[in-house]
Amino acid sequence: MANNASQGSSQGSGGGTGLLVGMGVLGAALLAFIVQNTETVSFDWLFWSFEAPLWLVLVITALVAFVFGQFALMWRRHRRRKARRAGR
Repeated sequence: MANNASQGSSQGSGGGTGLLVGMGVLGAALLAFIVQNTETVSFDWLFWSFEAPLWLVLVITALVAFVFGQFALMWRRHRRRKARRAGR
């Protein structure tokens, strides 16, 4: 019994190492992305106009797209749940 308990605890600690390595790789990729996209770009939308580094414009665009995607998934889930309840 004691051997099983010790094996289980060693498996749980390995997941944290993988997470740290993954976060390190993601951080390095993000840093490389920022360093390569430092030029300033002009951004015009409707009646707003501003200049910002290209990396910042791309990151903001990706975040806005992610948020819209999450809202679309929530709306779809809500409609499916509502239809399922109505079918009961």
